[in-house]
Amino acid sequence: MDPQEEIRYLRESLNQAENVQAELDLRVFNLKTLYDVSNDLYSSVESETILRNFLLMTMGNYGVMEGFILLLDTQSKTTHQFVSIGFQKDAMELLENSGIQILEKESLRWSSQQSPGTDHHKFLPPAVEFSLPFAVSPDCPGLPGLGSKLSGEPFNDNDIELLDTLVNNLVVALKNAKSFEQIRKLNKSLQLKNVELEKALDEVRAAMRKVEILESVKASLSKFVPNTVCRLIEISPDGEMPKSRARDVSVLFLDIESYTKICERLGDAEINDVIEKHFSVFMDAIYANNGDVNETAGDGLMVLFLDEDKVQNALGAVRTALQIREDTIKIGQECSSLYRPLEINMGINSGIALVGAAKFDSYTDSRWTYTARGSITNVAARIGAQAKGGRIFLSNTTADRIKIHYKLTALGKFNLKNVTEEIEIFEI
Repeated sequence: MDPQEEIRYLRESLNQAENVQAELDLRVFNLKTLYDVSNDLYSSVESETILRNFLLMTMGNYGVMEGFILLLDTQSKTTHQFVSIGFQKDAMELLENSGIQILEKESLRWSSQQSPGTDHHKFLPPAVEFSLPFAVSPDCPGLPGLGSKLSGEPFNDNDIELLDTLVNNLVVALKNAKSFEQIRKLNKSLQLKNVELEKALDEVRAAMRKVEILESVKASLSKFVPNTVCRLIEISPDGEMPKSRARDVSVLFLDIESYTKICERLGDAEINDVIEKHFSVFMDAIYANNGDVNETAGDGLMVLFLDEDKVQNALGAVRTALQIREDTIKIGQECSSLYRPLEINMGINSGIALVGAAKFDSYTDSRWTYTARGSITNVAARIGAQAKGGRIFLSNTTADRIKIHYKLTALGKFNLKNVTEEIEIFEI
């Protein structure tokens, strides 16, 4: 080979090697720049910090002293975020307005194919030599802008390629920040809801505690208050008791024969035990037949049967009386303190009475009572007083209602205390 041609060949090869080396150096620089910028971008989840770090790193890599970045909210057509470094304060408003004009142009396509000096560049102040629109999302476009290089060199295609790559990383970082912000808001909302839920649970617990207290009070009061009254209170918890009204009722009176003598023989403690044993069993019979103990007085009970069916309330009273008589015999055989079973005398009358609550007001207090008033009640008490030896007496009205169910014995007519007319009495 001719020496001259060999030298020329070597020079061409050297130039090619230098170009390849320069290209490699550029790639290495770009990769290092991308690495450094990415580290800064992904080190924060605050969009303001991400934008500022991006702008600082980009300005440093391009060797410029002025730069800005703008994000626009296209739905409201207002600035979402604007960061500026190196520009004078009076130029910032112009930069922002110019950037908005560019991003609002419908014909603008945010792509890496645009280069300095295209249509959008003319809207920016002369101090901005390089800008590249991009889109974080369809409703959030962005625009970075850079001043002139300190080296005086113009921006070239390599600068555009590098900035496009950096912007892509910026978009990812901003999307991550947006996702993180949404998660943070959701967490905050969840925390607030948890607080509200805990407050609601506390209120429910307090309400449940009140219910438990009220149920306890109700259970305690029900031991002293007739079931009918308990039901009325449940129906009208505000305390408005329904007025008394005329209704059909069967009234059963019972008392223990020779109660005073038995008390003298047994003493207070023992007679109390005897009464409790008997009356506890009596209550089962009463409730089994839909009766309700209205009044108690030492050795006696007044029981109301208020079934809507006249025959059924009379039958309920009679069944109760018969069951009490049977139970009394069993208890007497088990009770060692009694030499023979108690004799429970009972009287039953049926008819229309004034049934309901009555209120007695005084200067010191008010008292409610629930009972059946009228001659039906009085006659039932007088009939019971006629019974001796544990017998069960019925009025003519009650006897008429149950005569097809039980065998009755007519005892004739009786003059009862404070009752004008004679009353026919039957025994069962």
